[in-house]
Amino acid sequence: MRVRSVLTAALLVAGVASAQTTLTVITHDSFDVDKKLVASFEAANNARVRFVKGGDAGELLNRLILTHRAPLADVVYGLDNSLLGRARSADLLQAYRSPALSGVDPAYRLDDAGLLNTVDYGFVALNYDRAYFQKAGLALPKSLEDLKSPQYAKLTVVASPATSSPGLAFLLATVNHYGEAGAWQWWRDARLNGLKVTRGWSDAYNKEFTRNGGRYPIVLSYASSPAAEVFYADNYDARKLPAQAPTANLFLPGSTWLQLEGVGILKGAKQPALARKFVDFMLGKGVQADIPTRMWIYPAVGGTPLDPVFRFADQPQLAAVKPGLTANPQRLVDAWVTQVLRAR
Repeated sequence: MRVRSVLTAALLVAGVASAQTTLTVITHDSFDVDKKLVASFEAANNARVRFVKGGDAGELLNRLILTHRAPLADVVYGLDNSLLGRARSADLLQAYRSPALSGVDPAYRLDDAGLLNTVDYGFVALNYDRAYFQKAGLALPKSLEDLKSPQYAKLTVVASPATSSPGLAFLLATVNHYGEAGAWQWWRDARLNGLKVTRGWSDAYNKEFTRNGGRYPIVLSYASSPAAEVFYADNYDARKLPAQAPTANLFLPGSTWLQLEGVGILKGAKQPALARKFVDFMLGKGVQADIPTRMWIYPAVGGTPLDPVFRFADQPQLAAVKPGLTANPQRLVDAWVTQVLRAR
C-alpha cells in the first residue's frame, strides 16, 4: 500500500508539472527583474516564464520582423517610442490595454490602444567621466558643435542607431536639432574627427567608456547612469550618499531624448490570456518598484518610490519634437547608413 501511495503522489506531481503553461517573453539584453517577483507570477498562474534575450532593442525588433510568421515569443518587452512606428507597420503586435495604464501619465503613454503599454521611461543623454576631465585639465564641451571637433570627438563613444535604441534616440535628437542635412554633416564630421560608434549600449558603456577600462571619457548612456555608478560603488549606503557621482550628465542642446519602453503581446502568441496577465504584472507595484535600481530607468506608474540615489539622476530640459520626426525612424536610419556610414 505504501508503494502504491508513493507512486500515486509522484504521478500527481508529474501531472501538475505537465499542466504548467509556458509563457515566452522576449526582451532586449538589458532587461532584468527580481527572480522572486517572477516566481510569484509563476506560482499565481501555475505557469513557467521563459525569457529570451533578443539583443539591443533595434536588433530585437529586426528579429521580430524576420520571424513574424512564426513568433519567437508571446510577449515582448523593450520596444520603445522610436521603434513603435516600425513595429506597427510590420503588424507585430495585438492590442491589449492594461488597466494599470491608468496610473501612467498620459504624456508617457506609448499607445492608448495598448499595442505597447509603457513600463518605464528614461532620458538618453551623454555622460562623462569626471576624473578623466579633472586629471586632463580639460574643459567640457558646451555644444554639439564642440563635440564634433577633433578635440572632443576622439573622446566620445555612442551606440549605432541601426542596432541600438539609445543610438537611435541620439540620432533622432540630432535630426531634431539640425534637420536632416545638418545632422548628416554633423555625424560625418564627428566620425572623421574620431567619434567611435559601437553596435550597442553595452559595448559603449561597459567596454569603451573610461570608467570601465576603455579609451573614451564621454559616452552615450542615460541621465540616470550617474546614480547607478554611486549605487554599485563599494559600501553603498543610501543614508550616507557621496557629494557627487563619479560620472555626470552632459546635457548639450540637441543631444537628449525621452525614451519610453513598453511591453506588448505579439500577434500569433500561443498564450494570449497569460500574456495579458504578464503585461499587468509588468505594470504592477512589485515590478515598478524593482525597475529603478535594476534597469536604471524611471517606473512609468506614478507614485512609485525611488531609492535616494536617484538624486544623482538629473532630468534634462527636452526640446520640442518636430512634427513627423518619429513617423518613420527606419527611413532616417537608412539615410544615416547611406549618408554617414558609407560616405567617403
